[in-house]
Amino acid sequence: MFHTTFYLRRLHSLVGLLAIGIFLFEHIITNARALGGAESLNGALAMMELIPHPIFLGLEIFGVAMPILFHAIYGIYIALQAKNNPGRYGYVRNWQFALQRWTAWFLVIFLIWHVFYLRIFTKAINGTPISYELLHTLFTSSPITTLLYTIGMFAAIFHFCNGITTFCMTWGIAKGPRIQNVINVLSMCLCAFLCLVTIAFMASYFVM
Repeated sequence: MFHTTFYLRRLHSLVGLLAIGIFLFEHIITNARALGGAESLNGALAMMELIPHPIFLGLEIFGVAMPILFHAIYGIYIALQAKNNPGRYGYVRNWQFALQRWTAWFLVIFLIWHVFYLRIFTKAINGTPISYELLHTLFTSSPITTLLYTIGMFAAIFHFCNGITTFCMTWGIAKGPRIQNVINVLSMCLCAFLCLVTIAFMASYFVM
């Protein structure tokens, strides 16, 4: 018998770890170039522009947009079935389970705004290339935008890092509580590190 839910959940976790993980790390690594100033970040963005447009568009659609869309839609289905009660059962993993679902809802809205404003409205419609100068103006002129973007990055980082533990449990890599705890601690350390990197490159726009 073919268990659709069984395979969909594993595909959902696999897409979250690989496709979205690669997309998140690319974003963080590229944005971290802002620590080196305008020339460093603009150089990284210029290298991406060297990719032929049809190939780049194909990567955006089939390598990024479609995996994220699947992960989001099926994730919403999972979230609607979930029962979050961290107030009653205040265990760390239960709180992380709840935060995984809450960050998912937030990220759906955040990514729609982020992609529409920067990729579609600013770059595609207005023809304005993404640059250090554009981001510097965007963040320094609007504290609310800076706050929302930072929270969005934190939410994406936590969602991904916490998903590492979930992935290992879903795929049977971490079968016992001890190894699950080890993976969870390592994942949260990675989460803290990536959040610190995010704070650093966001702060650089205000000090350089």
